Amino acid sequence: MPLLYCMTQDGSKLVTVQGRQLSPGDIDDIRKFIREHPGWSRRRLSIELSERWDWRNEVGRLKDMSCRNLLLKLHRRGLIQLPASTRRAPHLNARIERKFTVDESAVECSLGDLGAVSLFPVHDDPGRCRLFQHLLRTYHYLGYGHHVGENIGYLAADSAGRPLGCLLFGAAAWKVQARDEFIGWRIGQRRRNLLCLTGNTRFLILPWIRVKCLASHLLSQSLRRLNRDWPLRYGHEVQLVETFVDRSRFAGTCYRAANWRLLGQTSGRTRQDREHRIKVPRKDLYVYVLNRRFREVLCR
Repeated sequence: MPLLYCMTQDGSKLVTVQGRQLSPGDIDDIRKFIREHPGWSRRRLSIELSERWDWRNEVGRLKDMSCRNLLLKLHRRGLIQLPASTRRAPHLNARIERKFTVDESAVECSLGDLGAVSLFPVHDDPGRCRLFQHLLRTYHYLGYGHHVGENIGYLAADSAGRPLGCLLFGAAAWKVQARDEFIGWRIGQRRRNLLCLTGNTRFLILPWIRVKCLASHLLSQSLRRLNRDWPLRYGHEVQLVETFVDRSRFAGTCYRAANWRLLGQTSGRTRQDREHRIKVPRKDLYVYVLNRRFREVLCR
């Protein structure tokens, strides 16, 4: 998300980062805070600064990851100088050190014959989370990626606990014309209420699992879980879910079967393409409405 600027009545410039408005004085305070603690890591700075600001979500959890992302964006724009990173970030698709043994024998049956299928949230279970990341890194064409902000991942398994697939819901796109027209919100409303949207950023059925209707079944099950799990984790409801389907790879059949709505196609640009030079495959945009009165919430 780009930095947003606006002017106050006295002519000073405010910058909006991670949904938080910062004045020039606020940025000076951050610089001073960093200078006063030269031995602190970026992680320590973000935790202590979010504590100082009392920056928490609706359930009282410290938003230190949002604070860390805010500091990094200011650093990249040259507005502050962060200390050197204390650890080297791994390649996004690098395999994690722990070796997992996954049963890759083919499963070909009907959904009914598969038995009970369950979704398990992964973020509060370290072992399940590592397996979830391993499966996405190994078997999803986009890998696992780097996910900040509010997100929930689910590991799908059969009644014996055998993994079937993964679903990850994370930050919605900052700006999508077809979606924004469908909602009918203005720029300020989008800025305030974007957290009430989420995106299905990863969806994986393991390649040896061939069960008709399993994909649409998991999508429907995950949407029912989101209505319960998102407020428990983040203190607010999700009104609408979006996803982008690369038509060069997929037809989007499972989304249509799960009653998602096709709104149109993307423009074929990335969100960082300010000069209209980067060309990427156009993708179909699907949305699913979780609350029939979503416009009342998102357009206020």
